[in-house]
Amino acid sequence: MGNDGGSIPDRRDLVRNKPKAEQADKANQTRARWLFCALSKNKLQDPVVSCALGRLYNKVALIEFLLDKSSFGDGEAICGHIRSLKDVKTLKLTPNSIKTPPSSDSNAEVAPFVCPLNFKEMNGSQPFVYLWTCGCVFSQAGLKAVSRTPPSREHLGILNEDVKGKQKEHEGEAEAEKQLDLCPQCGTKYDKTGDIILLNPPLEEEERMRLAMERRRASEPKTKGKKRKHAPTVSETEPPTKKKHSSASPAPSLNPNIAATSRAVANTLVGEEAKRRANMSEAVKSLYTPKGGLQRKETFMTMGTFTRYA
Repeated sequence: MGNDGGSIPDRRDLVRNKPKAEQADKANQTRARWLFCALSKNKLQDPVVSCALGRLYNKVALIEFLLDKSSFGDGEAICGHIRSLKDVKTLKLTPNSIKTPPSSDSNAEVAPFVCPLNFKEMNGSQPFVYLWTCGCVFSQAGLKAVSRTPPSREHLGILNEDVKGKQKEHEGEAEAEKQLDLCPQCGTKYDKTGDIILLNPPLEEEERMRLAMERRRASEPKTKGKKRKHAPTVSETEPPTKKKHSSASPAPSLNPNIAATSRAVANTLVGEEAKRRANMSEAVKSLYTPKGGLQRKETFMTMGTFTRYA
């Protein structure tokens, strides 16, 4: 039972230390960030989009989240900064032609996309970037290798001041400060200082990108909504003298045949009425005409009735 000299207890048998916190596997974390959608946790499939923070999403999953914010449990924490599809860019990814891993390492997983410049796999082993203007994706090293020096004043189309003037010169200097360059894949012009977005950046770089995104959104003009331009009517374009005449509604135009028929019918009715009165007896005429030739206010229906006056 112990204390008989048969067993010698060790310190680890008598003192229990606090267990060490389990550390997540960095390899699995890197694999999840580069091969799977950050929102739905499914494998990345075209079309793939990315936000200003460099996170990768399946476009179908992101649209589902924008339509229903409760469709994903951690959706607000992951992509709550995305207001609409205007805040993301559809990426132009180059598929990997190698579908199976090398025979020496059968457990390795082949990345579905590669850099079109140096054919490096997009698996997190080296940094990748994309251009916000066109969405093309390259490895950071490949883009630096093919990028040109900042464009000179001649490339930007700035000539002498005597030819172009001061306004053109100021515009060219502003473009030179932006360090414009052409995309090596599609030829779209981009700015080296603000259009290159790092994919899946480290935490420190992600915080810096978040601050830049907030500053850019704060500087955007706030518009309450697009208002349609009111097209001027004919009455507004007319001078004031003509505007008074146009306020009265014009008489409707009649068909000449209809007008002629209406006049003929009216003349016929007038003639019949005259004939009827001509053949009327003196007794009947006395009912309609006053005695002594004076005009009376009473009619045949009200004649001889009591009228109350106020």
